[in-house]
Amino acid sequence: MTPPQRQRRFPGQEPAAASPSADTSPKEGELRNPERLFVIGGEADGERADIDLVTLIVACADPPVSATPEQAAVLRLCSAPLSVAELSAYLSLPFSVVTVLLTDLLAAELVQARAPIVRQKVADRSLLEAVMHGLQKL
Repeated sequence: MTPPQRQRRFPGQEPAAASPSADTSPKEGELRNPERLFVIGGEADGERADIDLVTLIVACADPPVSATPEQAAVLRLCSAPLSVAELSAYLSLPFSVVTVLLTDLLAAELVQARAPIVRQKVADRSLLEAVMHGLQKL
């Protein structure tokens, strides 16, 4: 029995066995080209902003002409406060790449990072009593 013969494929080359109507776009969960993520992130000097998944990002200005497409997309999306997790999902980029983008935007003062709104652990007693009295009157 002889092993199957394989032919080397190069980027942009269609596989011989695939039909012409096959969709070649990456599906959710499939790996993408890692060089593309490096280009988006740029030269990371190790300095990153102290942000996490729930940090809210708000744009301070419109996208400048010199902004990359990803930076312009972040600035357009953040006209209203969005969490870093939402940005990552909307842009279909990993969290680490989004943090590098946001670090550049924070350094240029094009966005602001805000801590998430923390709710009180214990509800106000007067509010609970008012709700209880309102329900009793019904």
